[in-house]
Amino acid sequence: MSSSSTTRRTPPHQGQPHPGPGRQRTPGAYRLVRTAPAPLDPPRLDAAQREVVEHDGGPLLVLAGPGTGKTTTLVEAVAARMEKGADPERLLVLTFSRKAAVELRDRMATRLGGRRPPQATTFHSYCYALIRAHQDAGLFAEPLRLLSGPEQDLAVRELLAGQIDLERSGLGGVRWPDELRACLTTRGFADEVRAVLARSRELGLEPDALARFADRVGRPDWKAAAGFLAEYLDVLDLQGVLDYTELVHRAVLLAGSVTLPRYDAVYVDEYQDTDPAQVRLLHALAGGGRDTVVAFGDPDQSIYAFRGADVNGILDFPASFGGAPVRVLRTSRRSGARLLAAT
Repeated sequence: MSSSSTTRRTPPHQGQPHPGPGRQRTPGAYRLVRTAPAPLDPPRLDAAQREVVEHDGGPLLVLAGPGTGKTTTLVEAVAARMEKGADPERLLVLTFSRKAAVELRDRMATRLGGRRPPQATTFHSYCYALIRAHQDAGLFAEPLRLLSGPEQDLAVRELLAGQIDLERSGLGGVRWPDELRACLTTRGFADEVRAVLARSRELGLEPDALARFADRVGRPDWKAAAGFLAEYLDVLDLQGVLDYTELVHRAVLLAGSVTLPRYDAVYVDEYQDTDPAQVRLLHALAGGGRDTVVAFGDPDQSIYAFRGADVNGILDFPASFGGAPVRVLRTSRRSGARLLAAT
């Protein structure tokens, strides 16, 4: 049994209110009582980590390789703010994956003991909550649903196949180049179209903007993709669904038209895995890049380009966020001296 739980014997019923219909309390039974964990003693930090923890205002980029205590530093920075009286509702921690978000929540909860930790979530979860909070109930009978990858692939392939049928009937609105028409029903072509659609939305391009860009650079295939994007977005709206790229794009648009929650500080883990749309959202959350936002990452660990991650996000952070200073965590706690010397 976990050390954070204890058992207590339930006393016999003596004039206590009935627990309610459907719930029976058995006299003499045991019930599990969760006890709040005791706060952990703070770890020993090196000078670079302490400098990050003590950062009190404005944007900051923290470069940290594997084993240099990146997550520990982030957790300690949050704990330090809360020890100074910060409201956890006014602190936000964003990361790339659900697994990383769960780990951060667990580590912050353990470090803070019985105190409530701040919200730690993924960019996509934050965007979904933002859109749900401002969704027009009169327009949507059901909450917006997110398409899975296979569902999006099927939707794109069905739309492409439908365009062939429309062309045969003389009703086709999207004109693909002749050399591509034989490919419209192939999985490989659908994957290429999905990639163009995703990249367009990550860059904030609407269909007409993509079409103008295609004309400017002489790419008839991209112009056809712009027309396809318009049809694809119409289908998403009719079905009340969003794909993950469109989710972030619409959250960015929404952030420009509603009053967002104000945060004393926003912390971002694995910043090298962000895409341009997520960077724009972070700008909105951080008051146009002026408020406190601390980004942790390592450009050498950027491995999700196939999902839209753009390493330029972390490389351009100082310029994008008002000349933000850069701190580097150099002390490796995971590898021995001989291995470090060899690398």
